[in-house]
Amino acid sequence: MSKTLAFEEPIVKLREKISELEEYTTVNDVDLSTEIVNLKSRLAKLEKDIYENMEPWDRVQVARHPMRPTTTDYIQYLFEDFIELHGDRNFGDDEAIVGGIASFDQMPITVIGHQRGKDTKENVRRNFGMPHPEGYRKALRLMKQAEKFNRPIICFIDTKGAYPGKAAEERGQSEAIARNLVEMAGLTVPVISIVIGEGGSGGALALGVANHIHMLENSTYSVISPEGAASILWKDPKLAKQAAEAMKITAPDLKEMNIIDEIIPEVLGGAHRDANQQAIEIRDVLRRSLKTLCELSSEALIDARYEKFRNIGVFSE
Repeated sequence: MSKTLAFEEPIVKLREKISELEEYTTVNDVDLSTEIVNLKSRLAKLEKDIYENMEPWDRVQVARHPMRPTTTDYIQYLFEDFIELHGDRNFGDDEAIVGGIASFDQMPITVIGHQRGKDTKENVRRNFGMPHPEGYRKALRLMKQAEKFNRPIICFIDTKGAYPGKAAEERGQSEAIARNLVEMAGLTVPVISIVIGEGGSGGALALGVANHIHMLENSTYSVISPEGAASILWKDPKLAKQAAEAMKITAPDLKEMNIIDEIIPEVLGGAHRDANQQAIEIRDVLRRSLKTLCELSSEALIDARYEKFRNIGVFSE
């Protein structure tokens, strides 16, 4: 892998030891097969123990992995005949949001998602996956188009948050996000959102007002980053690990609070280890969601979406 995360170091060291023994066996014609088999057995157990018992901060690191599959990766694996559509018909085209029309199991759908880069050059072009208001207006244009032609909408959420720069504010960042929330709440077609990486603040929620919200096992969904929360609460961003634990931002926590509908299992070690296999897991969930939602009337879809968000949280009067 191009990047080893801190909690993975014991696994990496054991893999290196196995490789050394295999190389020594080949070069010196010595039979170390028993030792190698024992080490591989230890490796399998160690991987299972570590990856199945990750702490919230470990999941944050996996969600941010530079090689984690993005929206365009999943579009390639999940859909056919994808045609990307550009621009908000008002200011320009924001490459931090990608969207268009495609086929899923021969069903026409509209797909929209945040898009970050996998290297510095692409990240600069994609603005590190942080949309400007024209990105959200492009997304809304495609949603209204989908509604006009009665196409289900599938959204992929993967952003640290909406771009907070001066130019974005001048062009109406908060209004663009708020408009998406209002319009998505009233869409007459099925809307499914999947958090595939980081789901940060209003920048994520602008694609998240859906009938079904699913999350990959090692994704995060929160109102602020752990570093931001630590800076506000304790005046020290180095306490991000503690913040991640306190904020309940992981898929298991959010499922327990009924904020999301389903956790999508990840391949061992994270989605970046096998994007194709991960897409298969996502495909199964999409099929179930679409089958359920496409049986509902427009009025029932709106009512279900309304009730879903009204029932989130606990309050007293």
